[in-house]
Amino acid sequence: MTDLCYLSALELRDHFYHRTLSPVEVTAVLLDRIAGVNPALNAFVTVTVEEALAQARKAEALYAAGDAPPLAGIPFSLKDLTPTKGIRTARGSLLYENWTPNFDVPLAERLYKSGAVLLGKTNTPEFGWKGDSGNRVFGPSHNPWQHGRTSGGSSGGAAAAVAAGLGPLSQGTDGAGSIRIPACFCGVYGLKPSFGLVPQYPTSLVEPFSHAGPITRTVGDAALMLNVIRGADPRDKLSWPDQTDYLVAMQGDIKGLRVAFSPDLGYAAIDPEVRAIATKAVHRFTDLGCDVEEIHPDLPDPWDLVDKIWSSAFAGAYLKDFAKVRDQLDLGLVAVIEAGQQVSAAELSRAHHTRNEYYQRWRIFMQDYDLFLSPTLPVTAFTAGDHHPGWINGQQTTYLDWTAFTYPFNATGQPAATLPCGFATNGLPVGLQVVGRHRDDATVLRASAAFEALAPWADQQPDLGKD
Repeated sequence: MTDLCYLSALELRDHFYHRTLSPVEVTAVLLDRIAGVNPALNAFVTVTVEEALAQARKAEALYAAGDAPPLAGIPFSLKDLTPTKGIRTARGSLLYENWTPNFDVPLAERLYKSGAVLLGKTNTPEFGWKGDSGNRVFGPSHNPWQHGRTSGGSSGGAAAAVAAGLGPLSQGTDGAGSIRIPACFCGVYGLKPSFGLVPQYPTSLVEPFSHAGPITRTVGDAALMLNVIRGADPRDKLSWPDQTDYLVAMQGDIKGLRVAFSPDLGYAAIDPEVRAIATKAVHRFTDLGCDVEEIHPDLPDPWDLVDKIWSSAFAGAYLKDFAKVRDQLDLGLVAVIEAGQQVSAAELSRAHHTRNEYYQRWRIFMQDYDLFLSPTLPVTAFTAGDHHPGWINGQQTTYLDWTAFTYPFNATGQPAATLPCGFATNGLPVGLQVVGRHRDDATVLRASAAFEALAPWADQQPDLGKD
């Protein structure tokens, strides 16, 4: 049954179509696995047993009638920041501990319409504020590769669930790396699509940076999920229409692509072993026929502008009632809010102007390259529940400045994915980040699929009995 739990969504769909497995059977097996594994892992915070079985029975009937939509019977999970009608959505916060929304977001609506089966909601830090998924409602999620280490954040429960065989598809959101951080730490594939490709409603607190997308074990599954969730929705004024078939677009070789690689962006602190593993993985792109050049983009660290926009956004959310709710908020988030209260309107305006300038400089740099590669993160997973690593190669870290490779592409809105590319000597995964040009998600997926074919990772499974 463990092998069944690690089947990809595309494999499951083929089994369902040929009636060699049934959606009800697979859903029941996964629910049983969640019951056995999740108490230690803490990936799921809500498990929707009755809803999942009802959706699976409906999908089974659709296959029998020959009228199954694209994801019929495919199990998936939603991040607990994502409102779902009639299902508890605690958002990792004591303020929302018992909130049950009366609406579904566009992404959830599309997954339901596609026939997918919701297994439940996955863990996240309070309002997604940090790169670990610990919170005061549910506690932290653990890394499937090593209990006691973080699964990352803010979509940490989502990545842990996928890595542990608790469903092939998970949804994440990413405002500074929150899809790529946990996917990297957990050794799975995470795609931050282009800004606006997947509509978001309600609006994120950090709207200029926020993306939603898939966390999966395979590139094909990410493309399959993206086909369902992408495209404009009037509730998100910044979303845009798209009819690309990403399962088709990911096919083909990448011979002749021009690829830039920087192991540290010219300024980022990085663990030497992580740097070496990522650099070795880049050679695969040469093997695949790409023209790879090691080069820094000669751009400054955008952390200051990111920090000002992030912290002031959280401060603005509690402009009127901060004193009233302060004691119910995570202490680390309180510090971010208090920092944001010190940002002036002029400073915030300047940060947004600087972000636009930063995007233009990346756009010009990418005119000479089809892809940009870097390590996804500068370290492997740190202690579960900690806000950040503390130190990286002699440099002290703060709440998100340690994610120096991921937040630049929230500032620009470019598509960016993380590929599992090896393991450090401590047994924890390392990731390689693949960044595309403006709205060129297709090339990111095609390059990811080519790398996966040459150096597959999905057959590597964590030993969940090992501490």
